[in-house]
Amino acid sequence: MKLTSKQRLFADEYIKSGNATESYIKAGYSVKTNSSAKAASSRLLTNVNLKTYIDAKMTEIESHKIADAKEVLQFYTRVLREEETEEVALPTGDDVVTVEKKPSFKDRLTAAKELMKRYPLNDPLVAAQLKKLQAEADTAEWKRNELTGDNANNESTTLVDDIGGMSDDDH
Repeated sequence: MKLTSKQRLFADEYIKSGNATESYIKAGYSVKTNSSAKAASSRLLTNVNLKTYIDAKMTEIESHKIADAKEVLQFYTRVLREEETEEVALPTGDDVVTVEKKPSFKDRLTAAKELMKRYPLNDPLVAAQLKKLQAEADTAEWKRNELTGDNANNESTTLVDDIGGMSDDDH
């Protein structure tokens, strides 16, 4: 997307303030009257490249505001390991003292549970479901091998024998 330096400056100012007229003036465009700046800035906002640039910047800004999964997992881990602290105000007579407090056992347990939710292989219910799926997969593989005659003992199978018109004595 090709923007002039003034257009880019306008877009950056617009992202900061949300005011198109002010952004137009700050970007260095010549302005005869405030109403002409308002009209010109409105026209400028219809520029496809400018709109694309503003949308991309806004998405980038928003993505930095939201914690990603890795950041959340790191936070839970720091709480679990008592590496995170919080400031707590304690009254002492006429004064208030602020102290650093480590996470409580309850907080650490909650962090551990939250971490384990994100690693489902350690969940007994999920492990049981995976075991059941593996058994079903093993059964399906065995059935396939029986039907195709591709079993470990190199024996003919009943279904293949019956289809092929062969008996077990013919082998």
